[in-house]
Amino acid sequence: MAISLCFFPPFTSNPIHHPRIPLYKPIITFPTPKIINPNSKKIKCIPEKTHNLAVIQEKTKWENWLSIAASLYPVYVTVGGVVACLKPSTFSWFVKAGPTSYSLALWFIMLAMGLTLELNELINLLLQRPNSILFGCAAQYTIMPALGVILSKILGLPPSISVGLILLACCPGGTASNVVTLIAQGDVLLSIVMTACTTIAAVLLTPTLTKFLAGTYVPVDAFKLSISTLQVVVAPILVGSYMQHKFPKAVKIFTPFAPLLAVLATSLVSASIFSENVGRLRSSVVGMSFSSDLPLLSHAQNVLASEFGLVAVSVASLHFAGFFVGYLSAALAGFSEPQRRAVSIEVGMQNSALGVVLATTHFSSPAVALPAATSAIIMNVMGSCLGFFWRCINPTQPKSSLEV
Repeated sequence: MAISLCFFPPFTSNPIHHPRIPLYKPIITFPTPKIINPNSKKIKCIPEKTHNLAVIQEKTKWENWLSIAASLYPVYVTVGGVVACLKPSTFSWFVKAGPTSYSLALWFIMLAMGLTLELNELINLLLQRPNSILFGCAAQYTIMPALGVILSKILGLPPSISVGLILLACCPGGTASNVVTLIAQGDVLLSIVMTACTTIAAVLLTPTLTKFLAGTYVPVDAFKLSISTLQVVVAPILVGSYMQHKFPKAVKIFTPFAPLLAVLATSLVSASIFSENVGRLRSSVVGMSFSSDLPLLSHAQNVLASEFGLVAVSVASLHFAGFFVGYLSAALAGFSEPQRRAVSIEVGMQNSALGVVLATTHFSSPAVALPAATSAIIMNVMGSCLGFFWRCINPTQPKSSLEV
């Protein structure tokens, strides 16, 4: 649909006709719009016949359906978690192939990200908006790791769960944050660039921070963590970017399907890890005393005192604090409301799939992977709720914006 701006001078006896100035080359020609008020700045252009747009609408509709399907990521993760609890054997085929299956799945997820990312555009955006991007990246790798250490101390978590929580907090932002930012009417472009930059920086920062903060609990090999991060994160992104440059036609066909396939792969990884540990979590709850004479509050305290309760509470507290502190820091830094929302969501939502892969590959205790696996469900539910809450509150629009 073509959009045109028409400028009208004050009404005179001899009206002067000015040519229409198109914003871009129109696809079809619209009839002259009916002007209700010559002094109005708003113009509503409605074509009399829209059948000429059938081909364009068909393609757009198909891509919109794929985008909608990809935006249901929290639903996929939640359903996967429920299935993992009720019937863990559903994901046994994927669990038996681990940790190789987890690494390959994450490799595919990052490849899909690389296919939709152009490094030249990323560099240009860094040059155009360095302040907000650098601030968001710094917030990602300072706020969340600090919160992970503080919460593990306050809640008195066991060493293995503390390491898992700190590892999760040191991971980069997840791709689901881009979808949630779109729902929340935040700065989507800032969110995408922050995700890309923190993911690339994860090669050095995630292993270094994990060793520094979690090394007091268990031995951490930062070099091996760095090599694994390079293999399953940066390498597929670079391969995807190269394929986009070398085979643009083939990539253009695959690109609309990439987000949906990526979120399905992430959901599969999270549900598989959860199903692998669901027996242990059940036993920690069943082992508690649930006498009928105890009040409901005592039952709740027993559940929260179990290993399952500790993991759930610590993960939920980590993401909630990340959302809150991320928004507060962006507000104190003087960023606009859409940028505050983007920073808040990007800081609060982690790449839980990377946490799962690193935990299963480099730590012997299966409990280390529990926070990252549980995060995939809790984080996306909390993030989606926050996104829909903010969607009901319009961000402040600049006064200089034009109405067309």
